[in-house]
Amino acid sequence: MINSISGNMFRKMILNGAKLIDINKEHVDALNVFPVPDGDTGTNMSLTMLSAAKEVSACQSNKMEAICDALSKGALRGARGNSGVILSQILKGMATAMAVNETITAKSFAKGLEKGAAVAYKAVTKPKEGTILTVIKAMSEFATKNAKRNMDIEQFIKDVLEAGEESLRLTPELLPILKKAGVVDAGGRGLLVILQGFYNVIAGVEEENIEFDDKVNSDASSKFSEEAHFDIQDLSDIEFAYCTEFFIINMHKWTTEADIDRFREKLMTIGDCVLVIGDLSMVKVHVHSNQPGVVLTHALELGELDKLKIENMLEQNRALLGKKKEELKPYGLVSVCAGEGLAAIFKDLLVDNIIEGGQTMNPSADDIARACDSIPAENIFVFPNNKNIILAAEQAKKISKRKLTIIPTVNVPQGLSAVLAFNPEDTLKNNIDFMTEAINGIRAGMVTYAVRSTNINDMELKEGDIIGIDKDIVAKGIEVKEVTTELIDKMMTSDVSNITLYFGNNVKEEEANDVAEELTQKYKRCDVDVHFGGQPLYYYIVSLE
Repeated sequence: MINSISGNMFRKMILNGAKLIDINKEHVDALNVFPVPDGDTGTNMSLTMLSAAKEVSACQSNKMEAICDALSKGALRGARGNSGVILSQILKGMATAMAVNETITAKSFAKGLEKGAAVAYKAVTKPKEGTILTVIKAMSEFATKNAKRNMDIEQFIKDVLEAGEESLRLTPELLPILKKAGVVDAGGRGLLVILQGFYNVIAGVEEENIEFDDKVNSDASSKFSEEAHFDIQDLSDIEFAYCTEFFIINMHKWTTEADIDRFREKLMTIGDCVLVIGDLSMVKVHVHSNQPGVVLTHALELGELDKLKIENMLEQNRALLGKKKEELKPYGLVSVCAGEGLAAIFKDLLVDNIIEGGQTMNPSADDIARACDSIPAENIFVFPNNKNIILAAEQAKKISKRKLTIIPTVNVPQGLSAVLAFNPEDTLKNNIDFMTEAINGIRAGMVTYAVRSTNINDMELKEGDIIGIDKDIVAKGIEVKEVTTELIDKMMTSDVSNITLYFGNNVKEEEANDVAEELTQKYKRCDVDVHFGGQPLYYYIVSLE
């Protein structure tokens, strides 16, 4: 049993962590959702660790304080890209906390993780969960809770790594773009690879190639390829074109810590992904901006510039788009809907693009064409999901560079049924036939409210009345629940076996469940499902099959 780690062993752990991330950097790179110039996460983290390892190797003392100081300085000097800079801050925090001890115990290792998480979160101007920050925080919290005096540090770090793996598996649930891509967070995986390298030294393991299971529930993730998780539209809408990185050294005598803080605040007004870290001896800067010259001018007010790097992310985007032109998949899917819940359902069914729209906010033909053109596919199926959008979708066929097929869905339930009938392995004609057949078996209704007083189809309506719509208004009242059940009563036929309720943004989940329970008791032969739709205007969208 090992109770503590000496300075000499910690040196070996750092070197092995750098070695392991370097060997496995391609896997981490393959997890990148955005392949922009500073998006090669594995490569950037590897370069950061190699710089730290070089500094540690050159350290002539085995005292913990000296090793930790070398680790912190080396990581900051070699930090590259967002992921590398954040990693350097995690290592800086760990080093700061552990340097005060002659050896590292479970307690001091836990304090190191806690400090590492705190410093990293502070360094990021807009921390986002579902990233490396989430993983380091989860490990820190587990370590702090479970660390005890004189415990086996080998087993302790193994348990901490398992807590990190559990957190990593949850990152797609916190960051929707990861779930759509079918991968876990690249930075989180890179951090765990490095700490696995630390652990292997303690455990006497020489394994270099790690078996990863980093896929999540998405067909797109069958291979870690650009095609699997490259969202062209997101990249073509890059707001800030230039990734700028440099050091500020040899500060002016009049420069203060407050000046560094004000510099950070200036960058936040002209760019994003802002990281300004360090002290009066040296500051590391990373920012995405359209004004790299302005960034450098402000920086020169603090001191001298060193190791300057500016990369054009738009140019790399163009190269990727050019490459994609030769790599078109057979089919793509575009759906129109309103409501975050409905959009999430379509995305879970692997629809490539969601256009926000519906009643009162119909997308134009150009909106639809642009959404289709952004998908690297030869044939695009479009699901308008509203009768007022079908004509615009047909017009989009004339201006899109893709071959569009419009499936004339007039509501969301029809759109979902059509998507479920899609078979990526089948022919274009068969898919059209199957999807068309699928929408004919759906009966949909909606529950909303009257916006003015009127008389329609011999039904007297007052402004604010709750109304149930099949093809016409068939139910009215003052309570949403009663109108919803009455609507379904009017729509019900003997061959219906499934009732699905999509509740809108003005309905609470418990209210929807209450309606579903009443329907279950009333129609015992039917399965009743409830889903959050989040749609505006409509309390419920109802589907009967």
